[in-house]
Amino acid sequence: MKKAIALVLALVMVFALCACGNSNSGGNDAQGSAPAASGDKVVRIGVFEPASGDSGAGGKKETLGMQYANSETPTVEIGGETYNVELVYADNGSSTDKAVSAASQLVSQNVALVLGSYGSGVSIAASDTFKDAGLAAVGVTCTNPQVTAGNDHYFRICFLDPFQGTVLANYAANELNATKAYCLGEVGNEYDQGLVAYFKQAFEAAGGTVITDSFPTNNSDFSSYINKAKNEGAEVFFAPVSIAYSTQIVSQAASLNVDFPFLGSDTWDDNMVLQAAAGTNVQVFVTTFYAEGGNPTFDEGIKAYINSNSDAKTANGGDDTISAVTAMGYDAYYVALEALKAAGSTDPEAVKAALPGVTYSGVSGDISFDATGDAIRDTAYIKTINTADSVWEFVTQQKAGE
Repeated sequence: MKKAIALVLALVMVFALCACGNSNSGGNDAQGSAPAASGDKVVRIGVFEPASGDSGAGGKKETLGMQYANSETPTVEIGGETYNVELVYADNGSSTDKAVSAASQLVSQNVALVLGSYGSGVSIAASDTFKDAGLAAVGVTCTNPQVTAGNDHYFRICFLDPFQGTVLANYAANELNATKAYCLGEVGNEYDQGLVAYFKQAFEAAGGTVITDSFPTNNSDFSSYINKAKNEGAEVFFAPVSIAYSTQIVSQAASLNVDFPFLGSDTWDDNMVLQAAAGTNVQVFVTTFYAEGGNPTFDEGIKAYINSNSDAKTANGGDDTISAVTAMGYDAYYVALEALKAAGSTDPEAVKAALPGVTYSGVSGDISFDATGDAIRDTAYIKTINTADSVWEFVTQQKAGE
């Protein structure tokens, strides 16, 4: 009897040790991955995006591209093994105050890397949290240079604001023949104020005159600013503001009988702006990352995805208009997969080390990184609104020097 009991205890200890040995999945796979309920391996990718606040509409559209890509390619080969890819979400609330807690939430979920955010301010605010955790973050449309400056963990796949501001200024001077511009941004908003500064520098270099102004957070009446631009003789009105503010500007401009065009940055490329301009005489030109028609296969696929999924359609603003940030979210997901494959591991440090060498040909163009972690891109799309049909129309592709 004693021998039998001893044998049973020995077997129990063996099984316990085996279980402990399997709990980490071995070596580098301990972080950024976990066994699924079925026993399959899972790698987690963090989605650091606004689902609420002023940038919530844009964040949802950016996330939509990642979700579509994940539905299209739900697995990835890492180190010779197949992993299911799980997207883990954290709402940064479009707020620098909430960004840190959202980033900490993703860190606690053992993600292998992070995608996001729509919005440079929240990306900058969360940067140190990702850095301290040894996590790489891949910005999708956060265009402020400070996102990647002075660090080795933040990357991005979009063009930068100095480029975007210069493209818009040159387009205003060379194509719209403007000599005086009025620029408006939100007080304390790094994205707005940075773009205004870059636009001003380039427009003045082209021989133009610039009037700059700022409005307080949560402002809802832009009539005084629009009238000021009119009275000052401005020939273009540049306002690199959030979707929430841009729709108000367009709606209010329609009733103020102004004939100058409004210039918007990538944040204006949204179907909510289309809806605000519908049936009006307001002229709008925007710089953006992708124009519908650029990749017919992607266009057809994302439209089918949106139209077959009520949640996706709601997130997209109620129709199937393709936002450039959706295309960028889609490309960012595949860049993340390339980083995981190149690392051969789900360990965050290994993924971060692999990212500088990643290249990918996406629907928004070829993607690679320079020494700072910024995307090597030299072209922007310029689109305008056909207010009669309420659709975006492609105008041109433009480089900063043109």
